[in-house]
Amino acid sequence: MNAPGPALVVVFNVGAGHGGADEVRATLQAGCAEAGRTLHLLQVQDPRKLGAIARQAVAQAQQCGGIVVAAGGDGTINTVAQAALGSGCAFGVLPQGTFNYFSRAHGIPSDTAEALQVLLAGHSQPAQVGLVGERVFLVNASLGLYPQLLEEREDWKRQFGRSRVVAFGAGLATLLRGHRSLRLRVESQGQERELRTPTLFVGNNALQLQQLGLPEAEAVESGCLAAIALRPVGIFRMLGLLWRGAFGRLGDADELIHVATRQLTVRPSRRLGTIGSRRIKVATDGEVSWMRLPLSFRVAPQTLDLLRPPAPAPELQAVE
Repeated sequence: MNAPGPALVVVFNVGAGHGGADEVRATLQAGCAEAGRTLHLLQVQDPRKLGAIARQAVAQAQQCGGIVVAAGGDGTINTVAQAALGSGCAFGVLPQGTFNYFSRAHGIPSDTAEALQVLLAGHSQPAQVGLVGERVFLVNASLGLYPQLLEEREDWKRQFGRSRVVAFGAGLATLLRGHRSLRLRVESQGQERELRTPTLFVGNNALQLQQLGLPEAEAVESGCLAAIALRPVGIFRMLGLLWRGAFGRLGDADELIHVATRQLTVRPSRRLGTIGSRRIKVATDGEVSWMRLPLSFRVAPQTLDLLRPPAPAPELQAVE
């Protein structure tokens, strides 16, 4: 008789996604019981306690040789990944969010029962992690307009619920209200340039970049980050870019500057004088916080040991 596999230590953000916490809980309990696997379910009722509970889950998994699992949206997954990175624990995901870019990019099903079977199967592959300072980002990190858009999108979600339509409407409203440009000094691959931009976006998710139509998607799959800056434009040009992004056609837009890199350093523009301690809002996987310039965006030296479906075997070419 085979010994049961490692325990699952699940950080479950009950407020993520569209609800159904009782159903998710029942699915996990029934699935683990049927497989003879131990389940430790750490529920997060207060989002302010998510980081502490994630660290508790990692410590518990280290002690019992278990798997750390994040059940929630991209923000929840980010927080648990921050605690799990470098811990020696395998990492799993049960997607519960609206967009689920991280899980979708790695082929993890959105259905909880199907995602649980991926965890129980135990196949793992390394997953690239981005860092800004010491903060993890799995999907993207950004400055300027994008963090502003995210904050206002959360206000809309509280009023109108979570959906892609609500997210699009919030973004449109943010753009129509106007925005100011950042003045930055950006260094990458030994080259430095002064940059005036409404937003700087650093992507670490090939699926999101593919959907926007950006060619750096392939570079992310090869171990780089995708840095994208927008030239200063008016509202109507900005709306046009939003429309192009919705249809996956941003890659050929003249208003964008984009480059693939493993490291990017961002400082205040020299034109602004000595303000090295200046704080700026930074969004990481949808969560906004204040950080101090200069900022270093880079590929983390460590990867996540991610439980995911095995990659399909390459097809053999017949030799004539």
